[in-house]
Amino acid sequence: MSDTKHLLFELGSEELPPKTLLNLAQALQNGIVAGLNEAGLAFSGSQFYATPRRLAVWVENLETAQPNKTVEKRGPALQAAYAPDGSPSKAALGFAASCGTTFEQLQELNTDKGAWLSYTQEIEGQATEKLIPDIIRKSLAALPIAKRMRWGNFTTEFVRPVHWAVLLFGEHVIETEILGLTTGRATQGHRFHAPEQLTITSPEAYVQTLHEQGRVIADFDARKVIIRDAANKAAAQVGGIAHIEDDLLEEVAALNEWPVPVTGNFDPRFLELPAEVLITTMQTNQKYFPVKNRDGALLPHFITFSNIESKRPESIQRGNERVITPRLTDAEFFWKQDRKKPLAERVLSMSSIVFQEKLGTVADKTERVIKLAEVIANLLHANVEHAKRAALLAKADLLTDMVGEFGNLQGIMGRYYALADGEPAEVALAIEEHYLPKQSGGPTPGSVTGQIVALADKIDTLCGIFSAALIPTGDKDPYALRRAAIGVLRIIIENRLPLNIRDLIDFALYQFTHAFDVDATRVAVTEFVFDRLKGYCLDQGYTSDEFEAVLSVNPSEPLDFIQRLAAVKTFRQLPEAESLAAANKRIRNILKKSETAPAASVGALAEAQEQRLLEAANAAGEAIKPLLAQRDYQGTLNRLAQLEPVVNDFFDHVMVMCDDLELRANRLALLTLLSEQFLTCADISKLQS
Repeated sequence: MSDTKHLLFELGSEELPPKTLLNLAQALQNGIVAGLNEAGLAFSGSQFYATPRRLAVWVENLETAQPNKTVEKRGPALQAAYAPDGSPSKAALGFAASCGTTFEQLQELNTDKGAWLSYTQEIEGQATEKLIPDIIRKSLAALPIAKRMRWGNFTTEFVRPVHWAVLLFGEHVIETEILGLTTGRATQGHRFHAPEQLTITSPEAYVQTLHEQGRVIADFDARKVIIRDAANKAAAQVGGIAHIEDDLLEEVAALNEWPVPVTGNFDPRFLELPAEVLITTMQTNQKYFPVKNRDGALLPHFITFSNIESKRPESIQRGNERVITPRLTDAEFFWKQDRKKPLAERVLSMSSIVFQEKLGTVADKTERVIKLAEVIANLLHANVEHAKRAALLAKADLLTDMVGEFGNLQGIMGRYYALADGEPAEVALAIEEHYLPKQSGGPTPGSVTGQIVALADKIDTLCGIFSAALIPTGDKDPYALRRAAIGVLRIIIENRLPLNIRDLIDFALYQFTHAFDVDATRVAVTEFVFDRLKGYCLDQGYTSDEFEAVLSVNPSEPLDFIQRLAAVKTFRQLPEAESLAAANKRIRNILKKSETAPAASVGALAEAQEQRLLEAANAAGEAIKPLLAQRDYQGTLNRLAQLEPVVNDFFDHVMVMCDDLELRANRLALLTLLSEQFLTCADISKLQS
C-alpha cells in the first residue's frame, strides 16, 4: 500500500431522530466506503460514530492517492486500419482521435484471434483529498431520509439543521463546502457539560477528545454497553433485574450522549394491571426500562437515563415519577372500563370497521375466518367449538380502549379480557397466538387452536387481498402478504400439520362474494405461497435443484413437501444417485420425444437385461407400497436406488427405439413404469450433477 492517512468526517446538527439514527450512521459509512472502493482507494478499515447531535465516519489507513493505472483500448481490426493506398483509414483516424492521440502513436495488438490497432495510456491517479468531498456529498445525498427539511434562508436540505462539519485527512483539514458549511477541525461537545468549541487535532484523537473534553461518548455500541450495564446495576440495587429489549436499548443510546441512570418508583397498586400493559407504558411512552424480580414478575421500579450528570439527581427522579403516574392511571382506567363490556358484545361493532373496500368489514372477515377455522379444525380432529369461538373473538379487542391506545397489545389484551370473561383458556390463548409469528424467525402458535385461527386468518387475508388485485410488487407489501405466507408455511411445517394448502386456498377463495377471476387468483396465490416456500427451504439449507425436483410432482401439503425434500437431499448423497438421476433424465427425454405410445402394460420383452429390469421394477413397486403409505420417502428412494445396476445394464444392451413397433411400445411401457416409480417421491432427473 502507498502512503496512507486516517480520514475523519463529522457532521453536527440539531438532535437527530432517535429511531433512525443508527440506520443513518450505517448508511453514511456504507456510502463513503462504497465511494472509496469505486475510486479505487484502498484502506484497512472503517467505523461509524453517532450521537444525538452528530454523524461521523472514521476511515483507517486510507491511501493518499489513487494508484496509477494502465488503460488499453482496442480499435479496428488491422485489415481495416489502412486504405487501399496504404494511408490510415477513416476508422483508424477516428480511433486515434477518440484516444486523444495521433495515428503514429497507435500500436498493433496481435492475438490468436486476430490483430487490431490498440492504444495504451498511463493514467495518473488523483489525490485522495480531491476526491473525498464529492464522495461525502454523494453519500449524504443518498441517505435514507423520508422527509428532508430546509432551515433559515438556506437551500440545502437535511433531516435536521446542520451546524458544523469536520473533515480531516491526517492532521490536515480538507477545506470544502458540505451542506452549506465550510469544513474545518472544530466540533461541539455536550450541549450543557461542554458547550465550548472543541478542536480535533487528528482523526485518531476524535473519540478521546470528545470523551475527555466534550463529555460525549461518540461510539454508539459503546454507549449501548454502558447503558445496559448501568441499567442492570441500578436494578440490582432495588433487588431486581432490568428488562431490556434491543429496540429500546438502541433508542435510549440514540437519545443520550452522556447517559446517566436514574431509578424511579411507582405505586405498587399498578402491579394489578397486566404486566404487558405496564411494560408497554414504560417503554413506549417514557423510554423506561422496567424492573423484574428473578421469577420474571414486575417490581414497582423503573430505570431511565438522563443526558446530563445532575447535581440534584433526586429532582430528575421525582420528575419522572410524576410523569409515569398519570400514564399508569390512564392504563388502569382503560383496563377497568374495557372489562365492563365482554369481548363477545364487541363483535357486532366490528361491522363498522372496514377491512378492505372489496372485502367488506372486519365482521365480514371474521365470518369467513370462522368457517375456514371450522374446516381446518375438522381436518386436524381438533376442538371445533374452541376454534370457532376463538375465531369469533380474535379481533374483538381492536374495539377496546387499551388497544386503541397501545396498538401493539392487540391479541395480548384479547387474551386477558377473554379470561376475565370466563372464556376457556385455550380460546383466550388462541386470541393472542393468532397473530404469530410476528416477525421473521419468531415463535409460531403453541396451541392447536391458536394454530388453526392463525392459519385461517392469514389464508383469508392472502386470498382476499389477491382477489382484490392488490398483489405485492417490488418492496411494496402494505398488507404484509409475504409475512403472512411465510407464517402459514411455518405454522404448518414446524407444527407438523397434515394440511393441503391448495384445498384451503380454494375454500378461502370461494367465500368471497365480489367479482374476480377465481381460477387466475388461485394460480397467483398458490405460486406466491410456493415462492415463499422456496425461500424458506433455501434458508434451511436445501438447494434449488432439490426444491425443483420435489415441486415437479406438485405436493399440496407443505409438511409432505418438506418430508420429500429431506429424502431427496439424503438420496443424492448415495453413490447410486448421480447415475440414477442421469438415467431418469434419459428416460424422461426418450418418453418425451417418442412418437410411439407406450403399451398399456409391459408385454413381451426380448432381451434378458430388460426382463431383469422388469422383474426388479415390479419387486421394487411392491416393496415401496407400504413405505409410501407411511410417507417414508427416504426409505422409498433408498429402495429404488437398488435398481441402479439393472437400469444401467438395460441402457448398455437394449435399444429402446427399435424397428419392432410392438417391442418398442413394451419397452416404452417399461420406462414409463420406472419413471412413475421415482415420481412417487420427486423428479430426480432435476438433480444437477
